[in-house]
Amino acid sequence: MELPALLSIGSLIVLSGEMSSPPAFVPWLMWSIHYGYRTLVFPALMRPSGKSFPAAIVVFAIAFNILNGYNNAQALIENAQTGATLSSLHFALGSLAFWAGFWLHVSADRTIRNLRSDEFSGYRIPEGGWFRWVSNPHYLGEIVQWSGWAILTWSWAGLAFALFTFCNLAPRAMANHRWYRQTFPEYPADRKVLIPGVF
Repeated sequence: MELPALLSIGSLIVLSGEMSSPPAFVPWLMWSIHYGYRTLVFPALMRPSGKSFPAAIVVFAIAFNILNGYNNAQALIENAQTGATLSSLHFALGSLAFWAGFWLHVSADRTIRNLRSDEFSGYRIPEGGWFRWVSNPHYLGEIVQWSGWAILTWSWAGLAFALFTFCNLAPRAMANHRWYRQTFPEYPADRKVLIPGVF
């Protein structure tokens, strides 16, 4: 479902002739690392759960990823053409947030993946890492990452993606948190939904 996001942005940047421009190439490389992980690495590491989901979700996800890739490609091309620089403060701060968020969601994915083993296929309470403080560090990581993207690209497309990510993941985080509490009576009472000590 996320392959179009990986392909669309790269294709448009190559076709624009801005491939060698650092303000387009460096963010595109960051985008590609994220979507390479989500599209190729993450599915290969998953242990199948046997769950299915509606085809409409797949169609919506593909359409969204094409549109999102297109919008963000146009923002990177515009940055390259208007003389944006990688030495700006917003690029440095946004990049830091992007990589911090990426690390957080990859490490949380690993913790969740390791809950299932060949001997155990049910559900357990995730422990360790940021799971000490929140029920959904993988979602928090994505929100931080795409907020960083919005800052580093300094674009409306980046801001729209960051807002979409929050609006998509915050309700899912609340539902996950509620499910954990209902399923496990011993679930840590001080663990928050998404933001340590706050929410």
